[in-house]
Amino acid sequence: KLYVMSMVNKNNKKVTFKCLEKELVGEVPEARYGHTINVVHSQDKNMIVIIGGRSYMGLGQRTTENWNSVVDCMPYVFLVDPEFGCSTSYALPELQSGFSFHISLARNDTIYIIGGHSIENNIRPPNLYKIKIDLPLGSPAVNCCVLPGGISVSSAIMTQTKDQEFVIVGGYHSDNQKRMVCNTITLEDNKIEIVEREAPEWTPEIKHCKLWFGSDMGNGHILFGIPGDNRQLLSEANYFYMLRCQGESDQDSEQLAQVCSQSSTEDAGDSTPF
Repeated sequence: KLYVMSMVNKNNKKVTFKCLEKELVGEVPEARYGHTINVVHSQDKNMIVIIGGRSYMGLGQRTTENWNSVVDCMPYVFLVDPEFGCSTSYALPELQSGFSFHISLARNDTIYIIGGHSIENNIRPPNLYKIKIDLPLGSPAVNCCVLPGGISVSSAIMTQTKDQEFVIVGGYHSDNQKRMVCNTITLEDNKIEIVEREAPEWTPEIKHCKLWFGSDMGNGHILFGIPGDNRQLLSEANYFYMLRCQGESDQDSEQLAQVCSQSSTEDAGDSTPF
């Protein structure tokens, strides 16, 4: 099934969402995580695009020893019609092996795929794919090309700072090494450029922790979380920081501020508001 969430009402104190459920038909993608979902627009049509991801081994491949093992999904590109729920898969020759936890950036009828992790080889190749999707009256046309200038990263966060400018923050170089550098993505004249940029002054807690997680909050803001240390009374406590990213032409540098500390075991009603 496909679930589409949309905001129907917003005021100062309350935001109302609605959820639309649709049955998927056709070549339905298997259950997965670590994938990306984007919407492309072409010739007054919209299409949902699902790429990458990871899933459990098929039942026919499982044994007692590898029952909980996961594998990267086949590197198919799935197009899902949001109106009728029809799903179609495309095998592209440029995508030879599966990948997960990559970055995807959609612009009109084009999706850019950056980085990602291959669980089979445990590598993070510097992928940079450009996937163009045309939606004529007949069948969609999906084309892919490999571009130079990619970066090696997985599980990173991307936020938009300007109309054609995005910032990549966080992620991992390897299983035990966080990626402390940042990058700027610029889209101009149907071209993409990724360059390294100055990173914020990470706090000692962020520098020395092994794990971090977060999400894009929109308008150049990113919410970061790190696990609390063992000295805390609540071992599952997390510390949260907000990073405000600036455009490359702005004079102000990134600002990092701790916004709250909150245990994941606390009642959400008693949590400190952001």
